[in-house]
Amino acid sequence: MKNKRYVIYAVVFLVLAVLVYLQFRTWQNFDWARFRETRPKNWRHVLHGIALIYLCYVVRAIRWKIFLRPVRPQASSASLISPTVIGFTGLALLGRPGELIRPYLIARRQNLSFSSQLAVWAVERIFDIGAFTVLLVSAIFLAAGPRTLPFYDRSREGGFLLLALVAAISLGAAAVHWKGEAIADWIERRFSHLAANLGHKIAIRVREFRSGLNTIHSPLSLIALIGFSLLMWFMIIMVYQEVAHSYGVPILNIRRSEVLVLMGASMIGSLVQLPGIGGGAQLATIAALQRIFDVPPELAASCGILLWLVSFVAIVPVGLLLSHFERLSLRKLSAESEQAEGVAAVEEAP
Repeated sequence: MKNKRYVIYAVVFLVLAVLVYLQFRTWQNFDWARFRETRPKNWRHVLHGIALIYLCYVVRAIRWKIFLRPVRPQASSASLISPTVIGFTGLALLGRPGELIRPYLIARRQNLSFSSQLAVWAVERIFDIGAFTVLLVSAIFLAAGPRTLPFYDRSREGGFLLLALVAAISLGAAAVHWKGEAIADWIERRFSHLAANLGHKIAIRVREFRSGLNTIHSPLSLIALIGFSLLMWFMIIMVYQEVAHSYGVPILNIRRSEVLVLMGASMIGSLVQLPGIGGGAQLATIAALQRIFDVPPELAASCGILLWLVSFVAIVPVGLLLSHFERLSLRKLSAESEQAEGVAAVEEAP
C-alpha cells in the first residue's frame, strides 16, 4: 500500500512540475520584487474569511448530525465539531491519506461501524457536488456578472455538463436506494471473473452507499440537508470574495456570481495535490485570475496563494491544538482508518 502511495505522489509531483513549468513560461516578465510587496491592504476582510471558514466546519458538523439521527438521535452537533476539524486538518497536512480520518473518528466516538460512516461520507459528497452545481448554474444562467467574462460560452457548456452529471448521480442514487441489493448482486455476478475480486469490491461500495442513503429518513431531513449544503457553499463564496476584496484594488472587486467560476477552477485544480503543499488548487486559481479576470501575474499569484491558505489551511492550527489536547496522532489515525477500511471489506466478504 505504501509503495502504491509513493507512486501516486510521484505521478502528482510530475504533473505539478509540468504545470509549474508551463506557468513559468507564461511568466517571462514576472516581477518577483513586486510579488513580495503585494499583500492585502485590509486584513479585516481576511479575518472575516477565516471566521466564515470556521463556521463552515460547524455547519458540516450540524449536517452530519442529521445523517446520524436515525441511529444516534442523542448525538450532538458540538460532539462532531472536533472530529470534523481534526479530519480536515489531516486532509490538509496528509493529503488523500488523511481523508478518512473524519468518518473514522466519528464512527469510533459514536460507537458505530466504520463502513456506516464511510457511507455517510460518500452521500455527503453528493450533497456538496449538488449544492455547488445549483449555485454555479444559477450564476451562469441567471446572473449578469458571468456574461461579461471571457470563456462565458464554455462556462455555459460546463454548466450543462454539471447539470447532466448531477442528474445522473441523482438517478443513480435513487436506483441504489430502491434496488441497491439487487444492483450489488448483479455487479458481483457480472464482474466476479475479473482480477482482484473487483465485482465484490464494487458491490461492497454499492451496499455501503445504500446504507448511507438510508440515513435520510424523512422529507424534512432531506430539505434540511439541502438547506445546510447550500448555506455552507454560499459562505465559501463569501470567503473567496472577502479575500479578493482585501487587496483593495478594483480589478479584484469580484462579484459573488463571478466567484463561483473562480471556485470551480480551484476545485478542479485540487484534484492534483501534494500533502501539506497543495499545488494544483493554487495554480488553477492563479491561472483563472489571470486569464478570466485579467489580473496581473504578481497580484494573481498573491491572491491565489492567500485564497488557498484561508479556505484550506486556516483550520490547521485549531486542528493541531485539538489533536494535541485529545492526544491524537494524525498519521496514526490515517493508518488506522486505512486499516479499518480494509477490515470492513474483509468482514463483508462472502
